Amino acid sequence: MTQSKPKAAPPESLAPINRLLAIMARLRDPEAGCPWDLDQDFPTIVPHTIEEAYEVADAIERGQMEDLKSELGDLMFQVVFYAQMARERGLYDFDDIVRAVNDKMIRRHPHVFADAAIDSAGAQTVAWEEQKAGERAAEAAAKGSAPSQLDGLPLALPALTRAAKLQKRAARIGFDWPEAAQVLDKIVEEIAEIKAEMVDGAGKDRLADEVGDLLFAVTNLARHLELDPEQTLRGANAKFERRFRRVEALAAREHGADARPGLDALEALWQRVKQEER
Repeated sequence: MTQSKPKAAPPESLAPINRLLAIMARLRDPEAGCPWDLDQDFPTIVPHTIEEAYEVADAIERGQMEDLKSELGDLMFQVVFYAQMARERGLYDFDDIVRAVNDKMIRRHPHVFADAAIDSAGAQTVAWEEQKAGERAAEAAAKGSAPSQLDGLPLALPALTRAAKLQKRAARIGFDWPEAAQVLDKIVEEIAEIKAEMVDGAGKDRLADEVGDLLFAVTNLARHLELDPEQTLRGANAKFERRFRRVEALAAREHGADARPGLDALEALWQRVKQEER
């Protein structure tokens, strides 16, 4: 079997974005490309895109700007990957994607690129949402369907984020609790319903339905308190991880590395860790 001669990488003299596009085209070359890259399609790349977006967020949360530079490059590569596959199908290419976002940003910022007057970030948020709502209505009309406040919310969003967005959309037409205290009452009601289902020996489907209602209500509370539910839970995760690692260290020091102290001992250590942080 004759092995083909390796080809040189695209030259560094190219503009960086053009070199990246050339690298991507080479990776997808049917004869000399990478087998893994050639095996991919739009659906198979989606999990990698989501993972890269989370890694961007992780680098920002850790305050690691050098890591962020690398992660942003990985995320950009995802866009280039989709653009290459679209070009191969004769749909559009990278330049078309850039033109589309250029046009969208200019259209959605008439106070910057035209004569509209917007004097605050809050007013800009309202104008932005009105622009997007108009675009969604136009898309629904083009499809011959009735527009909904809930149009255009991706199913692939993290569940907490999507719940908050659904609630915000519904609130635009007045379908919302006026005060956070009323949401607390709803949370108490949902907890009572879970208890009732547990007493009745409900199956997992019923319990999942009720626990889902509780999570949706807690998301609503976070929204009313002007907290991002996804970010709030990420903070709680980080706090639990920090405290639990400290509990593990204390348990190993006081009970031995291989010991398994009971729940009471672990709870006592947990309370000590909480006191240390105060």
